[in-house]
Amino acid sequence: MTDRPTRTEKDSMGEMSLPASALHGASTHRAVLNFPVSGYRFSRPFIRALGLIKWAAAQANHDLGLLDAERSALIVQAAEEVVEGKLDDHFPLDIFQTGSGTSTNTNANEVIANRCAQLAGKPIGSRELIHPNDHVNMGQSSNDVIPSAIHISAAEQLKNCLIPALEKLRVALEAKAKEFWEIIKIGRTHLMDATPIRLGQEFSGYAQQVTYARERAQKSMDALHELALGGTAVGTGLNRHVDLPGKMLRHLGQRTGIAFYEAKNHFEAQGGKDAVVEVSGHLKTIAVSLFKIANDIRWLGSGPRCGIGEIQLPATQPGSSIMPGKVNPVMCESVMMVSAQVIGNDATITWAGANGNFELNVMMPVMAHDLLESIRLLANVADVFCDKCVRGIVANEERCRELIELSMAMVTSLAPRIGYDRAAEIAKESVRTGRTVREIARQNKVLPEKELERALDPIKMTEPGDGGSFGG
Repeated sequence: MTDRPTRTEKDSMGEMSLPASALHGASTHRAVLNFPVSGYRFSRPFIRALGLIKWAAAQANHDLGLLDAERSALIVQAAEEVVEGKLDDHFPLDIFQTGSGTSTNTNANEVIANRCAQLAGKPIGSRELIHPNDHVNMGQSSNDVIPSAIHISAAEQLKNCLIPALEKLRVALEAKAKEFWEIIKIGRTHLMDATPIRLGQEFSGYAQQVTYARERAQKSMDALHELALGGTAVGTGLNRHVDLPGKMLRHLGQRTGIAFYEAKNHFEAQGGKDAVVEVSGHLKTIAVSLFKIANDIRWLGSGPRCGIGEIQLPATQPGSSIMPGKVNPVMCESVMMVSAQVIGNDATITWAGANGNFELNVMMPVMAHDLLESIRLLANVADVFCDKCVRGIVANEERCRELIELSMAMVTSLAPRIGYDRAAEIAKESVRTGRTVREIARQNKVLPEKELERALDPIKMTEPGDGGSFGG
């Protein structure tokens, strides 16, 4: 087998041999060798955000007269290829690397500089026209680039993926709430029979949870608008033009459609990662909401003969390798597992966010990875749960009516009229004999027939009012 061709490059630590075709340079390759930890790489949204930052910096530095037109145009073109994903293969670094993400910022600088060399007809590794630090990284530091890339990438994913997916799910649940409004079923508290409720009321609660989830996602996006760009190494802005952040942010805002603004305090923006922890907290809450909805729907569809069975879920795939005909609530289970993963990611992000030491947080790569993964998973699972489960749910009206009549909780509406203790005796007799509350109340003539029928009308029980003389 022929050995792969190599080239030799230098960085501040000396010479390094690396693949001849690699667009990353010596410093990046040192990190490749140092961190063969997980195989997890920065995701496409994060690499895109890095490209956007380098793209905006080249234009802003040209606007300020610090970068000539030729160099600026080359960097803009190469950075655009990073934005578009054309150079993703040249970002090989593991997530579990230097905690500042310096290796990945260096990776972007080297890839863009070497791509500029190619575009200019010069060999890879040539720095005579475009230098990765002097030109691509002009006015920047890993310490303001990486936190800004986290904010930009997460904000874009919230805007373009999670918020639309949650809105789609909200609409589907609201449609089911309207469709099921006239269906009366038994309510449950503590997993035990409670008073009747409309199936549509139950689904309206799920729709409202997702409404709030969407609002939380929007709040998350708002928390990410503030960028650390301009703080450079420790927040003082050393080695950058005073107007650079403003000009970069104008370019980024025009490109993304998101109203990013310069950090009010660069020392907070680089020393702490509270905004990322806040966003993760909102994502955790969204995950908890989706878990509750999916788990309820899973239980409501349980059976089909020996469970609750008040609704029927779409059959998506065979459920057993040994039991023919078995169909499982797999879409609900997928949502629940994603929720568990997001809650776990939040624990990691919380601990990582607490590890801001003086002027820099040194656990940013794992925060970026887990935050973007949580957004991606929630958006994807909300989308498929809507399409493959929620929209196809069918109500089992007969089963809903049957369970209402069998429930001893029907006695609750009698309590204001005959008293709590007497109503409790009827409930106990219903449990003991298996007879319905209606049958026992009618036999014992606790109320005149017409009044009894009004009191035991399950539709009336789903509406406020008519509390009788005893109150709640």
